[in-house]
Amino acid sequence: MAKSQETFNKKEKEKNRLKKRQEKEEKKEARKASGGKNQSLEEMFAYVDENGNITSTPPDPNRRKATKAEDIEIGVPRQRDIPEADPIRKGIVTLFNESKGFGFIRDLQSQESLFVHVSRVKEPIRERDKVEFEVEMTPKGANAVNVRKSEG
Repeated sequence: MAKSQETFNKKEKEKNRLKKRQEKEEKKEARKASGGKNQSLEEMFAYVDENGNITSTPPDPNRRKATKAEDIEIGVPRQRDIPEADPIRKGIVTLFNESKGFGFIRDLQSQESLFVHVSRVKEPIRERDKVEFEVEMTPKGANAVNVRKSEG
């Protein structure tokens, strides 16, 4: 006798497929019975309340808040007038490799370490020299530029 080609897994998949089809038919009949497309325009509207939730009731016009178009900021907020700090900073050279042409300066004000390249140095510097410099932002972070020895 030949073995049946229908396995348990195939039977379960067929059962689930028929069950889904039956549920779909039941939902279709329920929509027809409730009058699906016969709803009025007011019944089809959805409203958003002040908290961003979707409701079926229209908002109360007495609770409406007036907003000026100028107060709405889209994207990056406008730059506020920030008082400029002294552009010339003081620091100490913590590391400088002349053969590779770069080093690091510890800012005395913020205690952060800034990268310095030999092309941005005005006069020769060595480790532990006190220097004055300006800070320039680059894609890789803050760099020290216009570096020169300090007489202090």
